[in-house]
Amino acid sequence: MKKHQIILACTAVFILLFYNESVGINISIFGVFLTLLISYFFQEKFVERSHLTLVITSILSCFAFAWYGDAASFFALALSILFLQFKTQDPELKTIQIFPLIFLNGITSLGRIFIFDQWLPQRKIHNDFAKKLVAFVIIPFVFLGLFFVVYSFGSDHFSSLFTDYELDINLPQLIGISILGFYISFSFWNYWVPEACYQYNPKLNNDFTNPSEVKNENTFSFLDLDFERKSGEITLLLLNIMLLVFIGTYNYEQFFEVVEKTNLSSDTHERVNAVIFSILMAVGVIMFYFKGGFNFDQKASTLKKLAKVWLVLNVILIISAIIKNSEYVSFYGLTYKRLGVYAFLILAIIGLMVSFQKIAKQKTNAYLFNQMIWYFYGTILLCSYINWGGLITNYNISVNKGVEPVFLSGLNFNDDTRREYFEKNNLNGKYSETVREEMISNYRDAGFLSKALYYEFLDSKK
Repeated sequence: MKKHQIILACTAVFILLFYNESVGINISIFGVFLTLLISYFFQEKFVERSHLTLVITSILSCFAFAWYGDAASFFALALSILFLQFKTQDPELKTIQIFPLIFLNGITSLGRIFIFDQWLPQRKIHNDFAKKLVAFVIIPFVFLGLFFVVYSFGSDHFSSLFTDYELDINLPQLIGISILGFYISFSFWNYWVPEACYQYNPKLNNDFTNPSEVKNENTFSFLDLDFERKSGEITLLLLNIMLLVFIGTYNYEQFFEVVEKTNLSSDTHERVNAVIFSILMAVGVIMFYFKGGFNFDQKASTLKKLAKVWLVLNVILIISAIIKNSEYVSFYGLTYKRLGVYAFLILAIIGLMVSFQKIAKQKTNAYLFNQMIWYFYGTILLCSYINWGGLITNYNISVNKGVEPVFLSGLNFNDDTRREYFEKNNLNGKYSETVREEMISNYRDAGFLSKALYYEFLDSKK
């Protein structure tokens, strides 16, 4: 199929799936349809293992959205299919460029749709074709319309043969769905990559192209390389000393000072926030000092050792924060935010490990972003596949922490457990429970394409 045929076919499928329907299984079906089209028409471009991996994650994410229908599974679905499309069509582009390209194409597609020579085939209209169009279509229909008007005035029964019908079509919605479907299909299949992206792409490589030719240039014009190198050593030495002191005081306050239970929440938030900012600045400092020629500077061995020590100390700080968050969980139970803290701190450890690899293997700064985007993507996949609301509910009930009815009613996908627990203990989630049950009822009553399958397998409320 040619590009314009794929665009029109996807538009037609979109209209069939979404007309008179709300968001539900239809998004999953459309996602599977796009994945299969990419896999079939561009199978000769599937040359890396990552292509097959993205096909599998795209299909699994579609199933996850069909089951849950939540934001996490939607983002997993969208990112999987977009990564697959760009990885297949423009494998030389670094994945990190996808995000600005999505934003750019979302805007430019509004105008590029009207540049017909970019996506419609160029055909010459011969005179014979024009003659046939006029003679066989236009002229007959003009006369047919005129005589229909004349005959309609002469016979009510004749007029009723063509006018006493009312099509059950929501025309405004049909037009809106058609425009949206065409816009999405056009943006997906006829996306635009500016030439600047290809020109900038080599700067995003993980490795230096010619290490022997990389010049060790000073960052500031008023400081030569020896002063800058020595400045980095002094800075990292002082940072290591300060971080050691901070780790000592941090852990003393955490494990040896008596903290009132009422202050535990604010103390935990403050300390985790401090760790977050510390990690972000740590990565920034590494990127500042280990750029360009400093990666291959034979005189920078001390600087590299100090940087590695600093990264290890930051990992120790993160582990302390994980223990602090675990203490918070032991007092109050699990929540989405506390699970989010675990996720961020684990990603932070991975980021520091990648930074360590960058220094040890003399990688570019872009290496950090190229690696972390895949770990971030994996985190989104993990969030979309696991029923975190059910996990939180089961854990909190088992330890009898964080089991307030309103809180439990505000969690997603815990309904069978929540109902059983409320009935057993004669509890009422009040407004939150009412809203939750109404949402379940709405999903059950929706048409098949608008459903989320999770709600179809819930036990009926007693």
